[in-house]
Amino acid sequence: MRYAVIGTGIVGRTLAAKLASLGHRVAVGTRDVEQTLARTEPDGYGNPPYALWAAEHPEIELTGFAEAAAGADTVVNASLGSASIGALTAAGAANLAGKVLIDVANPLDFSNGMPPTLDPVNTDSLAESIQRAFPAARVVKTLNTMNCSVMVEPGRLAGPHEVFLCGDDEAAKKETAELLAAFGWPAGSVVDLGDLTAARGTEQLLPLWIRVWGALGTWEFNFHVQRA
Repeated sequence: MRYAVIGTGIVGRTLAAKLASLGHRVAVGTRDVEQTLARTEPDGYGNPPYALWAAEHPEIELTGFAEAAAGADTVVNASLGSASIGALTAAGAANLAGKVLIDVANPLDFSNGMPPTLDPVNTDSLAESIQRAFPAARVVKTLNTMNCSVMVEPGRLAGPHEVFLCGDDEAAKKETAELLAAFGWPAGSVVDLGDLTAARGTEQLLPLWIRVWGALGTWEFNFHVQRA
């Protein structure tokens, strides 16, 4: 299949590399290709500039948002949550129409420093905002409750743990669950929470995730729902 990954940060890179390793054709979308490739400094988390990563993944194309989305069967939103609507608007509503749009972003608001808050929150979610902005897209929320290393390699953590998904389109959720299986998620670990309003809950896990990260000193963890 052809995938467009919107966002050049570590989450987008990790997902793009995994998709390419599975044999899919992958394009990463960015606002300005030249500017992205011209960066020479590590990002705020110490990740190398995109150009160095791209040199190690020549099979993955870097292109503008619109071109990436237009050539894709499925679009993955891995952009910064506060910039997601703008990035997807640049990708073009017509280029998203009818396609599964997997949203892994979180609406983190760092305007008051750390820890961040969420905007929107409680009565709305980023995923719902994306669905309203692009009603012809088939939005599925998933993978936003863990670090990107765990997203694509769940087996790196010992014991059972879960990945959540939700969305209004049952066929889109089924396609997304099949992709999660290809990533290595066992069927029993994929929990369908229902319609897209459930994204309010999964996005609200992020403040807890950040506190757990701080307490443990590592992001190599995930949440597990212990059944009776």
